[in-house]
Amino acid sequence: MSLAKYIEHTNLKPNSTSEDIIKLCNEAVENGFYGVCVAPYYVQLAKKTLKKNDTKIITVIGFPFGYSTVSSKVEETKKAITAGAHEVDMVINIAAFKSGDIAAVQNDIQAVVTACHLQNKHAKVIIETCYLNEEEIKTICKICADCEADFVKTSSGYGTEGATVENVKLMRKFLPAKTKIKAAGGIKTKEMANELVAAGADRLGTSASLVLIKP
Repeated sequence: MSLAKYIEHTNLKPNSTSEDIIKLCNEAVENGFYGVCVAPYYVQLAKKTLKKNDTKIITVIGFPFGYSTVSSKVEETKKAITAGAHEVDMVINIAAFKSGDIAAVQNDIQAVVTACHLQNKHAKVIIETCYLNEEEIKTICKICADCEADFVKTSSGYGTEGATVENVKLMRKFLPAKTKIKAAGGIKTKEMANELVAAGADRLGTSASLVLIKP
C-alpha cells in the first residue's frame, strides 16, 4: 500500500516561514502526496508554488480551538476558497458542545459545510477526540453526517492527544460509509500510519510525511 496518496503534508506551525511552505509544496509534488495543509495566510503562496500540479491545497478554519463565531468561520472559508483552497478543515466549537449547546454546534458545522459545497469544495470537521468520550464521539459524528460533512477529522494537533487507532475505529463505526475520516496529530511512524488506515482512515494529516514513506 502506498501511503503517499493518503498524506496531507502539513505545516501549521505558528512560526512557519514562506520558505518552509515552498519547501513543503515541493516535497509534496516530488513524493506524490495527496496535498499540503497550510495556514490560511499561506494558501495563495501554496497555489503559486504548486502551479498546475494536481496536489491539493488544504487549509484550516477556526483553528486551533474552534470557538470563533460562525460568521467569522464562514468568512474565513470563503476567503480561503477564493485564495485557492480545495478543502477546508474546520474546528468545531468544542466549548459549545461541552456546554450542551448542540444547536450552536450544528449551525456552526452546517454553515461552513454549506459555504464549501456551494463552491464544490470539500469540508472536513475537526472534532478533537482527545476531549470526547465514546458517547460524545457518537453524537458529534451524527451531527457531522447530518450536516453532510465530507470528512470528520480526529484532531487539530494542538489538543492533549492526536489520532488514535481506537478513536478512528469508533468514528468509522458511527459514521455512514460516505463520510470519510482524516486522522491527524502525532502520526510519526509508518507503523502507526498503516494501523490508522487499516482502522478506517481515508486521509492522514502529518508533518512527518517523509518519514512515513521511507522504504
